[in-house]
Amino acid sequence: MNQYVLSGLAIIGGMFLAAQGGLNSNLGVLLKNPLLASVVAFFCSTVFALIFVLFSSKNSPNWLEIKQIPVYLWFTGGLFSVLGISLYYYTIPKLGISTMISLGLFGQLIFSVIAGHFGWLNLPTEPITIKRTIGLITMMVGILLINIK
Repeated sequence: MNQYVLSGLAIIGGMFLAAQGGLNSNLGVLLKNPLLASVVAFFCSTVFALIFVLFSSKNSPNWLEIKQIPVYLWFTGGLFSVLGISLYYYTIPKLGISTMISLGLFGQLIFSVIAGHFGWLNLPTEPITIKRTIGLITMMVGILLINIK
């Protein structure tokens, strides 16, 4: 896929994440428990993911490949996901969706720039350059402007 298609898919993915945050934060308010909303959301996500895997998977890892996966990779992504998503569900009704999503984006930007620079999480290195720094500062100013009341 070319860069434009991938960029478009990333934007659509971000829109889906913002929409699910708003929908599931409402569920958390109605259930009076954002963690319970997370349980419901992750259960439904599991069901949908299994359906998608069944219809789209062409090959699966063999037992030897599965045994080579570090133990922490089976759990830490899920832990961070439930913590992050539950915090979204908790804070969206209190802050508003644009404030929460923009502040969440701020946290993602800071972490991703540092993690990318050092190649954390076994991902490709993306050095911090002047151009990236200017882009990051510009996005941070935008986030601050979104949140100034």
